[in-house]
Amino acid sequence: MIHINEVSNLTNTTARTLRYYDQIGLLASSAKTQGGHRLYTEEDLQKLQQIQFYKSMGYRISDIKEMLTQPDWNWNAGLVKQLTYILDEQARLREMEQTIRTLLSGITVEEGNQEGAIQKLIKLTMQDKKRREHYKKAIFSDVELESWRNLPNMNGGNPESMEWIGLIGLLTKYHTCKEPSSPCVQNVIRRMLEKQKEEFENEDEFINKLWEVRKCPDSSEQLGLYPIQPEVLEYMERAYEIFISSDGERDTQLGEGT
Repeated sequence: MIHINEVSNLTNTTARTLRYYDQIGLLASSAKTQGGHRLYTEEDLQKLQQIQFYKSMGYRISDIKEMLTQPDWNWNAGLVKQLTYILDEQARLREMEQTIRTLLSGITVEEGNQEGAIQKLIKLTMQDKKRREHYKKAIFSDVELESWRNLPNMNGGNPESMEWIGLIGLLTKYHTCKEPSSPCVQNVIRRMLEKQKEEFENEDEFINKLWEVRKCPDSSEQLGLYPIQPEVLEYMERAYEIFISSDGERDTQLGEGT
């Protein structure tokens, strides 16, 4: 006979859990000591390992009890049902993960404004996804829709998307305290243009169309784009124009020097 404390150590199961299994008739102890401590046989230990195995597959205690007590348990149907449940649960968890990633990205874009990010995310999640896709196809060509898939994603979690989000967050921060022509802002614009060239080279028409849509709050919302304050977009555009103008001047000076 094996003492309950030893069973607990061998199987990494608390004594409290073992007592609960006994109370509900899932795993009764074969005997007790004079002091009332539960004792188990090797067969009981094997049954406990079975229970732990089924639990690792995600089965509920009520299901496990049926599996152990019903000789005619339909394993094929039971496993298919459990697999379906697990796949549904995985999909639910992936959706939760994307929501959390989007919220984290939103807080970055909003410069730490948690409430603002939450409200915007709630508004996005209430949109009709089918209507959003229909609107997207009405605006962009099939070729442009392929480019759309490469856009930074608020819930992507990949380094490219995270850098875009960080850069937008910096502009959100700077637009209230820095001139668009200031070096720190121009450095952000320079990096944005570098990334644009790296990821969307020779796709200027798509980028320009996307920017026009992004500047229109209604169109941007219908496409499911994360809302960015209009004043931040205006600030970004002014900074971009300054960068392009300065870049042109540098090219002219370089040409004259040659």
